[in-house]
Amino acid sequence: MNIRKVSKSDLEQLKSLLETIDKESQFMLYEAGERMISTNQAETMIESLSGHSAFFVAEEDNQLVGYLIALGNKTNKTRHRAYLVLGVLKRFKGRGIGTELMDEAEDWAVQQGVTRLELTTMVHNEAALALYKKKGYEVEGLKRQSLMMNGEALDEYYLAKLLNNETEIG
Repeated sequence: MNIRKVSKSDLEQLKSLLETIDKESQFMLYEAGERMISTNQAETMIESLSGHSAFFVAEEDNQLVGYLIALGNKTNKTRHRAYLVLGVLKRFKGRGIGTELMDEAEDWAVQQGVTRLELTTMVHNEAALALYKKKGYEVEGLKRQSLMMNGEALDEYYLAKLLNNETEIG
C-alpha cells in the first residue's frame, strides 16, 4: 500500500475512484451519479489544494483505492484547522487504509502548523466512528437533521482532534 499526494497523472483514475465510492457508500455526501466531475474540474480541484489543504490517495498495484482530502483555511483565525473527507473502495475496507490515510494527513497537518482536525460522520456509520475514535477524535456535537436521504432526516456527529493538546492550565 502506497499513500501519497495526488498528482495530475491520477486524473482519470481519481475521477473513477470518486464516482465509484459515491456509488458504493451511502455515507458519502454525494449520492451515486450526483458528482458530475470532468477531467478539467478534477485538475482544477487538485491545483486548488495547496498550502493549507492537501489531497492524499491510497494506491495498491497501480490502482487508486482510497482518498483523504484535508481542507484547510487561509484566514488568520481559522488557518490552524482543517476539515477531513475520507473515502475507501468497498472491497478494500477493513485493511487499515483509512488509518494510513489519516496518519498521513496528521503528519501533513503537523508540518503545516495545523493543530485541529475536524470531520463529520452520520451517527449510524459505526465503522467510521470506530476508526475516528481509535485515531483520537472526540465527538464535539450533534448536527440534528443535518442530511436528507431517501426522504429521511439524518443526524451527523461533529468530531475533532487537537494535535497540540498539551495546553498548560494554571
